[in-house]
Amino acid sequence: MKDCLPPMMMKKRPARVLSVQASDNQLLPADAARFMIFFLTAIFFSLLSFAQQDANYLKVITERSAKIINTLGVQDSTHYNQALQAIVLQYAAINEIHEEAKAATQQAKANSTDTAALRVQLQAIELKKKNLLAAKHQSYLQQLHAVLTPAQVEQVKDGMTYKVFPNTYAAYLDMIQQLTAVQKAKIYDWLKEAREEAMDAESSDKKHAVFGKYKGRINNYLSAEGYDLKKETEAWQQRLKAKTK
Repeated sequence: MKDCLPPMMMKKRPARVLSVQASDNQLLPADAARFMIFFLTAIFFSLLSFAQQDANYLKVITERSAKIINTLGVQDSTHYNQALQAIVLQYAAINEIHEEAKAATQQAKANSTDTAALRVQLQAIELKKKNLLAAKHQSYLQQLHAVLTPAQVEQVKDGMTYKVFPNTYAAYLDMIQQLTAVQKAKIYDWLKEAREEAMDAESSDKKHAVFGKYKGRINNYLSAEGYDLKKETEAWQQRLKAKTK
């Protein structure tokens, strides 16, 4: 099933650079350098807790966030700026939480000689990381909902997870066209749950791994429902090839 699904990574497209402020609160095209300088300066003061992160990393996550927000059609410049800053800060927070957990794990392993005690320590580190990510996830969504529409928030979530959720859901529907309404709902809910978890993963590989875990669950469910996934996959691939001829 893994190989039959469409590629998860979106093709990289140049971000549409927008100005920070324009007349009547409308966004207009502007010079990329001025755009980046403004946001690097504005966000710097909000990132004091992330002082260990260098300017290159901040530039990367700002550009990544801009690519997401520029697809939403946000016309209010204040909401645009607030949403962009929220996304940048979320990327930075996720990175810091994971890096601190990694450092704590390494230190625990280096200092421990008791296997049982180490296991307890590692479980505590993992639980702390999970709780911090969950709290940050909720506050982040609240910030987005304060300045974006529900549909735009959904787009942000998809942007942060390479559109794996909608692409994979569409692939399942196209591959097994006789799915029932109940089966479709289960697949949809699992992939949506996967997206929430993947948003908090620290890298592209880890985000895709989250979806891989949920796709395994979906495949097991479909097999239990009586579908021969190997046959369904082969038939689907034949249909796709026929469309390209």
